[in-house]
Amino acid sequence: MYMKRRQSPCLALFAFAFFSMMHPALAAWHAGAAKVNITPGYPVRLSGYGSRKAENEGVKADIWAKVLALGWNDEPPAIVMTVDNVGVPSTIRDRVLAALKEQHIVTERLAICSTHTHCAPMVKGNLVNLFGVDLPADQQQRVDRYTQDLTDNLIKAAREAIAAMEPATLSMGHGDVKFASNRRLPTPTGFINSQNLDGPTDHDLPVLKVTDSLGVVRAVFTSYACHCTTMGWNFIHPDWAGMAQVALEQAFPQAVALTAIGCGADQNPYPRSEEALVHQHGEALAQEATRVVNGTTRPLQGPLTCGVRNMTLPYDTLPTPEQWEKQAKDGKTPYERHRAGLFVAMLARRQPVPTALPYLVQAWRFGDDLAMVFLNGEVVVDYGLRLKREFDKERMWINSYSNNVPCYIPSERVLKEGGYEGGGAMLYYGRPGTFAPGLEDKIVAAVHEMVPDSFKAK
Repeated sequence: MYMKRRQSPCLALFAFAFFSMMHPALAAWHAGAAKVNITPGYPVRLSGYGSRKAENEGVKADIWAKVLALGWNDEPPAIVMTVDNVGVPSTIRDRVLAALKEQHIVTERLAICSTHTHCAPMVKGNLVNLFGVDLPADQQQRVDRYTQDLTDNLIKAAREAIAAMEPATLSMGHGDVKFASNRRLPTPTGFINSQNLDGPTDHDLPVLKVTDSLGVVRAVFTSYACHCTTMGWNFIHPDWAGMAQVALEQAFPQAVALTAIGCGADQNPYPRSEEALVHQHGEALAQEATRVVNGTTRPLQGPLTCGVRNMTLPYDTLPTPEQWEKQAKDGKTPYERHRAGLFVAMLARRQPVPTALPYLVQAWRFGDDLAMVFLNGEVVVDYGLRLKREFDKERMWINSYSNNVPCYIPSERVLKEGGYEGGGAMLYYGRPGTFAPGLEDKIVAAVHEMVPDSFKAK
């Protein structure tokens, strides 16, 4: 599915010429959108929950990849994708980049956002220690097959979106959705995964509206800081983010709806664990986004400036080779033993255990009207709240789960507090240890390098 002109060529030309005279600064945008069904037609292990012991039992709702291509004047397009998956790794992104070289898509101009639904197929290279064992050969073969199918579908959708680009206008607004709540509950023995009404949250709902030369809505892009984990069943389902997209495309039948996740690594949807609640949360977001789209939105001007910063985030003190070998034999859990075995095998191949995590920060600037940031990993809410304090929050849009989902990214506060988001989850991602202090300032500094002082809070 992609954006098509529904009017005659003469009418479209007249409309665009009139629009250009009335709004010359905005007439330079071009946009195209596409979507592709990424639901597998074969059984495959689902990602997100290590307790699952078998391949999926069926499909409750289809999952999708959505693409929005944006261009200013004659510059190459920038592409944002939303993918119904727990995490699209950088290896897939690299292959998509290579395939789109002819369309002049470079790393600065490609953002892949995972919705982080825990009811989508596992892909190779993400959450490598999720089950604490190697998958049976036939199951791994189907995971590898799906990884290739997903890559091919992302490339296909991107090319369709680029081919469908036409004159467009961009505008945005903000809504507010309340179903996310902090999930790090302090107890006398540490933090547990349970609703914490006193914990920090971010209920902001930024909404990007794309309309064609006749004012028809062709794409709606939203982002919300919340885990996509209403349900934990062993069926394929896009969770609340997918239901929000379904409802938005019903509200705007000629549009493609995209939903990304903000800094929601320590946020859960509440209430949860009932099928009706998936629809309730998705429809709540869609209703608020529809209200914003139908209201007064703020025009966005160009040019579109895209940048990235590559860095490394050091780990804290890691085990010695001898300690890895001991843990591989005597670790307390299968997860500890399996992870240690991965690093023992790495050392046997004369490959050093990584001492730092490669990390990418990406930022797009729409003139002086909007800065859109994309952060790797499962980023906790402190980052979004901090960046919206240090910059003008009306012009800052923060996405996480973007371009790669290598692990949780704790703030300094969460790192010191510990718990699952503070370091415990590194075990399931197959990382060798927790982060060393200092990562929060390093990531935020990279955003400041790419977003000029004119965006700072007054």
